[in-house]
Amino acid sequence: RMPDSAPAADRRQRASAAFSLCFLSLTFSITAFSSSYWCEGTRKVAKPFCTGQSKGDHCIRFNSPDANNSNAVQYIWETGDDKFVDQKFHAGIWYSCEEIINEEGEKCRSFISLTPAADRGVLWLSIVAELLYIILLLTGAILMSVEMCYYSSVIDGLKINAFSAVVTVLAGLLGMVAHMMYTTVFQMTVNLGPEDWRPHTWDYGWSYCLAWASFACCMAAAVTTINKYTKTILEFKHKRKTLERSLKSKYKFPDH
Repeated sequence: RMPDSAPAADRRQRASAAFSLCFLSLTFSITAFSSSYWCEGTRKVAKPFCTGQSKGDHCIRFNSPDANNSNAVQYIWETGDDKFVDQKFHAGIWYSCEEIINEEGEKCRSFISLTPAADRGVLWLSIVAELLYIILLLTGAILMSVEMCYYSSVIDGLKINAFSAVVTVLAGLLGMVAHMMYTTVFQMTVNLGPEDWRPHTWDYGWSYCLAWASFACCMAAAVTTINKYTKTILEFKHKRKTLERSLKSKYKFPDH
């Protein structure tokens, strides 16, 4: 019984590892999909007029208290970039948010409305692919959990294992395509988007890194599942050959 119990324990460990990776990938993908930190950066905007008690370097001060008199409005002479302030922003699949200068909070806009009309179809394809990616990951996690709790038949377990491997691989391919499509759309929006949104500097944020970490976990889960399936098949073949040899030696012995 010992030789049979060791492979069974090994199979359970591999199934547990695959499920953990798939569940981690699912958690990462849902978090990234619902957040707006795929890309972060700054925009250069003209400093607003200082009003009331406003002070500091984020607004332009008047040299006259009579702000309503246009003849009296004169800017303190500032040179170069001092006329501008860096406004931070972050964007995701669903919306883009910018900080409000000299005030608390943020102003958010739908990212779909900022995207050039020619690229909105690609963005919608990216969204659909992301949703399918999450659905397939969830399906794979459910199948793996069923396989872990299903010990009545090894053959049935192998069938579930094979199906979960196919589902996870398809999920990984969809996730990769979805992330790449969003990257393309964002870069096109940076170049062709509205003037009042285009960033001066930008980089990928933590949500983007989390999305690719989800893809990595998904592919690791797929590899682990395929490896488990292959190893179980090889074990069966080895047992079959061993059984055939023992039967041959058993039935040849009386002849001699």
